[in-house]
Amino acid sequence: MSATAPATAPAPAPTWFTMPVPRALGYMLASVTLAMTQQIGQNIVNTNVYQIQGDLGATVAETNWLIAAYMAPNVSLSIALIKIRMQYGLRNFAEISIAGLLLAAVLNFFVHDLQSAVAVRFMSGIAAAPMSSLAFFYMIEPMQPQRKLTAGLSLALTNTTLGIPVTRLISPHLLDVAGFHGLTMFEVGLAMLAFGCVYALPLTTPPRVKWIGPLDVVSYLLIAIGFGAIAVALSLGRIYWWFEAPWLGLLFALAILCLTLAGIIELHRKSPLIDIRWLTSPTTLHFAGVLLVMRLVLAEQTVGASNFFQALGIQNEQTVPLYAVILCAILAGGLICAALLRPGRENWFHGTALACVALGAWLDSGATSLTRPHDIWVSQSLVAFGSALFLPAAMAQGMGSAIVRGPLYILSFITVFLFTQSIGGLLGSAIFGSFITLRTTFHYNVLTEHFALSDPLVAQRVGQLGGAYGHVLTDPTLTRAEGVSLLAQQATREATVLAYNDAFLLIALIAGLALAGLLLHLAFLTLKARFATPAAATAA
Repeated sequence: MSATAPATAPAPAPTWFTMPVPRALGYMLASVTLAMTQQIGQNIVNTNVYQIQGDLGATVAETNWLIAAYMAPNVSLSIALIKIRMQYGLRNFAEISIAGLLLAAVLNFFVHDLQSAVAVRFMSGIAAAPMSSLAFFYMIEPMQPQRKLTAGLSLALTNTTLGIPVTRLISPHLLDVAGFHGLTMFEVGLAMLAFGCVYALPLTTPPRVKWIGPLDVVSYLLIAIGFGAIAVALSLGRIYWWFEAPWLGLLFALAILCLTLAGIIELHRKSPLIDIRWLTSPTTLHFAGVLLVMRLVLAEQTVGASNFFQALGIQNEQTVPLYAVILCAILAGGLICAALLRPGRENWFHGTALACVALGAWLDSGATSLTRPHDIWVSQSLVAFGSALFLPAAMAQGMGSAIVRGPLYILSFITVFLFTQSIGGLLGSAIFGSFITLRTTFHYNVLTEHFALSDPLVAQRVGQLGGAYGHVLTDPTLTRAEGVSLLAQQATREATVLAYNDAFLLIALIAGLALAGLLLHLAFLTLKARFATPAAATAA
């Protein structure tokens, strides 16, 4: 009788998750809910400034204080929350954070004027600070360890970039329902969903580490005041104008003083809150510069395209199809990153992202006063696709090197990343918003130099425009004055379009130069490796 070999069990099929698929999908859905709660809460005022000012009885400049009040605490809180999370446990941190967010969202029901809205937005900025990190943890929680820094990271960061297009898509419908309170009611509903997700799906809590010392509190307060002052100044500088509001200079001076004192304290500590020496190393400065440049060029979409259509009088409901296309492009970029991102491929993702942004901005630089949202679907899709490719690759590259060095360097790396994303976004809006204002003034002066009523063409145009009031005005002088006013309005509109074209072209130039620098750097590294190999063989 012949012996038979024992049957061997087939090897289990590889999977992305460490838990059953339905539960894993629940964690990923919780991540999406948390990210949407934070992102929509952050952008709900930015995208509807002109629509909600009437409900609050405020001017456009006063309404922008809501943005500054939200960002002032939000830009720095993530630094402190990292140590708080490690000392008190991730699960406790998540449950308390989401309860605070829900409370801040409910307070919106008591907002009836600008003052109360500013106070509630300040508290919302504090409560929403942990949501980005919680959304990140919920996305990577069910992933296999080898997938966390590739697919998990890509999906998590894509998740945090969907807020602007989603807010643009839903805002017109919510405003039609109940105005400003229609927006805040939706925010409360999202916060309640996120509250249920956090309590139903707890996160795995790593071992706690007692890490918070007295000087951490002092350093953080100084950093919070410094970052908060910068955030307020950048949010409002182009509104009140940089050289006309002395308090903007005082804010920058206060920020420099506080951040300098925090740096002095941190340099003389054995266990600093932030490793200043590592942050000022050439590698870290290069990494921060790359992230900052990308945030600046992404202002093409967050500031350029949206404000361009507002300047032309196009309302949010008319841009809904455009933002649906942008949302699809971001999702496509995120899914491609999740499928293809691997260690060593980051630079190629960076290059592709910069090429997409440069091409998209260059296409937009030919806009006219007749350009409508459907005319820039392709260009804005390229910019959105590039932004979705860049962030996961950049964070994967930086996080990999920080993990090797230890927890303190992870904290410092996250500080760099969050600083470039929050302050970088405000800086991009401030720089390009100010650039557009200056170029609008320049183009308007150039256009009006040729306006003289002695010119037959100008006189004819004034007469045609003033003729629209011929049936209500009988005085020829008043009719001519109305014609001159309408001609000045048309000149302002055309000057604004030319200014936005200059801004789009500048962004395309910056992205193109960054792409050229990246390609030269890669070529240098390739040649260096090629010449180093024969030298090593000869030495051997």
